[in-house]
Amino acid sequence: MKNQIKRLAVCALTMFACMSANAQFEKGKAYVGASLSSLDLSYNGTEKGKIGLQAKGGYLFTDDWMVTGQLGFDKQHGASGKFSVGAGVRYYIEQNGLFLGAAVDFNHADHYDDVMPSVHIGYAFFLSRTVTIEPELYYNQSLKSHRDYSTIGFRIGVGVYL
Repeated sequence: MKNQIKRLAVCALTMFACMSANAQFEKGKAYVGASLSSLDLSYNGTEKGKIGLQAKGGYLFTDDWMVTGQLGFDKQHGASGKFSVGAGVRYYIEQNGLFLGAAVDFNHADHYDDVMPSVHIGYAFFLSRTVTIEPELYYNQSLKSHRDYSTIGFRIGVGVYL
């Protein structure tokens, strides 16, 4: 009997969590987020480790699909900073909170400018009905020099759905 009650409680909590997450990916919702990337968890041919900050905004133009805009700043010890601005799209898989995304960023640093298409996969873990923690894996493809500037990494962010 106790096991059946526990199973029923777990099922009810799971259904409640899924319903509250699904409600956030509806048409007309706005999104504001910030993330921290790298922390020596990314690698490319010229930068062995760095730290990056990103600010992101978005709008769900239809259920599960979001258009995004991003501003970013990356800094490596002993080098000048790199600024980026970009736009992209994100698709949410409602059943589990995963999201898939693609974007194009323009990067500017003292010694180069680059256009970088990127793809990412992440998870929206809801702390409340509107606030999420969003771990994400990303790959940025450099059009200037694949070997030197293409980057694979991990970022963690906080998002708010309005």
